[in-house]
Amino acid sequence: MVVGFGVTGRAVTDHLVGGGAGVVVVEDGGGDTLALDVAASGARLGTVDDVAGADLVVPSPGVPPTHPVHAAAAAAGVPVVSEVELAWRAAAPGTRFVAVTGTNGKTTVATMAAAILVAAGVRAVPAGNIGLPLVTAVATRPDVVVAEVSSFQLQHTAGFRPDVAVWLNFAADHLDWHPTLEHYAAAKARIWANQGPGDVAVVNAEDPVVAAAAGSAPGRLVTFGIDRGEWCVAGGTLRGPRGDVVAASQLPRCLPHDVANALAAMAAASAAGAGTEACRAGVTAFAGLPHRVQLVGEAGGVRYYDDSKATTPASVEAALRGFESVVLIAGGRNKGLDLRPLAGQAHRVRAVVAIGEAAPEVEAAFSGAAPVTVARSMADAVGAAAAAARPGDAVLLSPGCASFDWYRNYAERGDDFAACVRRLAASP
Repeated sequence: MVVGFGVTGRAVTDHLVGGGAGVVVVEDGGGDTLALDVAASGARLGTVDDVAGADLVVPSPGVPPTHPVHAAAAAAGVPVVSEVELAWRAAAPGTRFVAVTGTNGKTTVATMAAAILVAAGVRAVPAGNIGLPLVTAVATRPDVVVAEVSSFQLQHTAGFRPDVAVWLNFAADHLDWHPTLEHYAAAKARIWANQGPGDVAVVNAEDPVVAAAAGSAPGRLVTFGIDRGEWCVAGGTLRGPRGDVVAASQLPRCLPHDVANALAAMAAASAAGAGTEACRAGVTAFAGLPHRVQLVGEAGGVRYYDDSKATTPASVEAALRGFESVVLIAGGRNKGLDLRPLAGQAHRVRAVVAIGEAAPEVEAAFSGAAPVTVARSMADAVGAAAAAARPGDAVLLSPGCASFDWYRNYAERGDDFAACVRRLAASP
């Protein structure tokens, strides 16, 4: 049984049907078109009642633990596994896995690590939550799959054993999915659960939760951190166990989180076989990804940055640390998180524009720390930010919340922000 028929669910269905399995799809939304799409895939549309006749349940990443399929599977004794587990089982012999998890930076580090490995002459492909389903990636028979894996996916793994497993950082997130922070951390730690002495665990030496969990990791530890770790920064240069690799000034952008991501990517790729030259080539050529502190325009001496992917207070704080004076646009749909840490970098914030359902929480978080304006649309938010900003400032869309109140996803939110900035820049 496949639960959810989005990008991942469709890929899993194709994989299972292609292997000769009979597949039942459960999807809460949809109608006649969905039924036709499912039938065209070779599967049939079913209900949770069909769980009892299934050999396996594969939920898509967004299916919450409260979905009735989980209780039905438990009652029927049917195993529940994620696409990560399924892809790992299906991989050709000799395929190596580099898995990357963390609250922030997963996509960037996975993409960068894959680019380093390609520069080293390795047939590597980034996949997972990046966009390319893992079951699709393994079917291409690469040398290395660099997998971005979420806590949701790791929660439902049994034998998944990556050759290199990276845990970047830990901060409060997804408390609308995990019942507690401890549950969330335990799911993340599963990235190391099945490793052996010949495997590598890449550890953020500066994150206390990650470092503590690494104490029970069975693989060989490789550490990274800006100020400490085997991969670190010394004298303005990123260096590894074998010496200097690249000056921070040579990175396309060197905000603090950019440097940390580059160190993690080099540590992971090096553990998978990349040398110093490939590490240098990969990180200096990496231009960044959309919606992650991406410069989208300039008007009146003010620069506008889209960081729509930032959906936790910790990611907002990380972005703010890269600027001296910011007008912050924050808010959206809260994921059950405490937004008060948003004010942790208030000394850098000239003003705040609060948006979406969480606007009152954003307003409360910055009470007494920075002036706050509430906007009713993205156009209003950009206009209010432009009015508050001064030449030399940055206007930063870094919401700290999910996008699902106003938008279908964070990319749509970021694109709307960029369109509003373009209109602002073009106005007389």
